[in-house]
Amino acid sequence: QVQLVESGGGLVQAGGSLRLSCAASGRTFSSYDMGWFRQAPGKEREFVAAVSRSAGNTFHADSVKGRFTISRDNAKNTVYLQMNSLLPAATAVYYCAAGLRGSAFRMSLYASWGQGPPVPVSS
Repeated sequence: QVQLVESGGGLVQAGGSLRLSCAASGRTFSSYDMGWFRQAPGKEREFVAAVSRSAGNTFHADSVKGRFTISRDNAKNTVYLQMNSLLPAATAVYYCAAGLRGSAFRMSLYASWGQGPPVPVSS
């Protein structure tokens, strides 16, 4: 399995930007599809974005399209989530995850998870 460590979380004002990073160690990073999920207080965990192994395909939830962008750098074993124009509704714990080929938005196919940094967005 791959070990994942996120960074970049923290308090941000509405309308601001934040970039989350997720560094992977262990087995070959480029063999995994990577995803970001989030869990808001009192709600279930939900899909945010995913990127295929070669970064040839990306997927974004409708709620974040145009504002969030997922990317990866296989040379650095790192996946990123750039979040712009943040809304208070984006307040959540954000999790990085590694999954099998074709995982995309399918949470059950992600086997390795990071610890989830909180991202509070103040109004």
